[in-house]
Amino acid sequence: MISIKLEDINYTYDDYKLWEGDWELIEGIPFALSPSPICKHQSILVSISSFLLGQLEECHNCEVLGRIDYKISERTVVRPDVVLVCNEKNEAYLTKAPEIIVEIISKSTAKKDEVYKFDLYETEKVKYYIIVYPDDLRAKIYKHNGEKYIKEGDFFDESYFFEETTCKVNLDFKKVFKKFRN
Repeated sequence: MISIKLEDINYTYDDYKLWEGDWELIEGIPFALSPSPICKHQSILVSISSFLLGQLEECHNCEVLGRIDYKISERTVVRPDVVLVCNEKNEAYLTKAPEIIVEIISKSTAKKDEVYKFDLYETEKVKYYIIVYPDDLRAKIYKHNGEKYIKEGDFFDESYFFEETTCKVNLDFKKVFKKFRN
């Protein structure tokens, strides 16, 4: 029997590019992405993307993207649900920290999004990290203060204005979650 230790796993971006299916690579360890998210997850993703995109009409430096590779290093490539990125020149993948990252939680990704990605995005100084909980119709917003994330709050029906982004945007969670509040 072959015994493989976690510290022996050390995949790189070159390996990642060859894999079939949807994967993320965190510190050399592959994580399979779950099958297509449920309709509620997708609906919230589209709502957040549309809401942000609708505010960028006059701001040509920024764009809203979904499920794009964010290559942090040769050993770490993640695929956030939604990003607001500004002044990105690379077409193949993101090379710099997005200004906003949104991850929509599912049971199979909760630990990865709340722990591993939280730490990763904090280290990379992503200005805002939003974790959305579709079952609770709640979003937690974290703002980077230059050293670490500070929780801005839990948002159910409130709006939040992102003060420290290149393109000034906000999210109105009452509108984001409206479809599911019946």
